[in-house]
Amino acid sequence: MSVKHSLLAVLAGGDRYGYQLRAEFEERTGATWPLNIGQVYTTLSRLERDGFVEPAGQDAQNHVFYRITEAGREELLSWFARPVARAERPRDELAVKLALAVTVEGIDVAGIVHAQRKHALAALQDYTRVKARLGGEELAAGLVVESMIFQCEAEIRWLDHVEARVLRHVRAGAGAGAGAGEAARGGSGRGGQVGRAQGASAVGSSEGKRI
Repeated sequence: MSVKHSLLAVLAGGDRYGYQLRAEFEERTGATWPLNIGQVYTTLSRLERDGFVEPAGQDAQNHVFYRITEAGREELLSWFARPVARAERPRDELAVKLALAVTVEGIDVAGIVHAQRKHALAALQDYTRVKARLGGEELAAGLVVESMIFQCEAEIRWLDHVEARVLRHVRAGAGAGAGAGEAARGGSGRGGQVGRAQGASAVGSSEGKRI
């Protein structure tokens, strides 16, 4: 998320001081990305340095207001016109975690998937409640909350896919191990045990059909 451009977007509607900027940003986005006030003022300083905003006086409580400059408006319009490049998005920690988990011996991958799915379902419920509170009139905040809902739903579907794929991989590995064990040890050992278990299952299945 670009804090710089988010503040410029709020300032495009009129002069604001730091706390007003934070409050209005969070209102427009459904408070899905809370801003630290220190981050707001640090960003304002950088925007002023770059010529995108300028001081616009103080009120009776000594709040310093900021105004967007013409250069700031041009920068904001340029940001709106640019697509968000995937390379600029943060790395997917969950995908990396699972990719590493399947390569480390002794890691309970199914447990990781289960815990993450539980977390995603809880988040989905939270965002759904927020959407219900917003109602249909809050277009700006509603769009952000709906985006979070879709992301949670997509994550849950992907976790289901991961679980199924890992299970297929384990089953395929067990089958390959059984065949290798039979060939190398003449039906003895772990591979032979897997092979015999599969054979017994097949026999039982065929007997069941005959019955």
